[in-house]
Amino acid sequence: MQIGILAKRTGLTASRIRFYEAQGLISVGRRANGYRIYSPAALMALNIITSAQDAGFTLEEIRRLMPGDLSGGYDGALLGALRKKVDDISAMEKRLARARLQIEALIADVEDRPEGLTCEANIDRVLKQFKGPQRTHALDR
Repeated sequence: MQIGILAKRTGLTASRIRFYEAQGLISVGRRANGYRIYSPAALMALNIITSAQDAGFTLEEIRRLMPGDLSGGYDGALLGALRKKVDDISAMEKRLARARLQIEALIADVEDRPEGLTCEANIDRVLKQFKGPQRTHALDR
């Protein structure tokens, strides 16, 4: 199939398809006139690539996981990589949850401005608490 048809079927731009080709992630044949011709395997490979990217895999990780022949079995390596990615996502979720709590506590500290204190003085107060050895903000309450 030609690149335009492949682009329509995958939802990718022709330049993105050529990029994946240049990265060695898909192979392409050439007609006598030099036009690219893609096999059904290229369509499958592009679907795998875009799904893997949506799941958080880098192109390098995808390159290592992509089998040369998409009809063969390679589920062992794939399952291992998917499990590792789930673990990575879980660790990231924990880091993000901690960061969210810290930011929410900082917001609470800023909003908890004592009466009569200017905004600038309040920010100084909050930053001193935030940097100080004994933090007394909303997380500690």
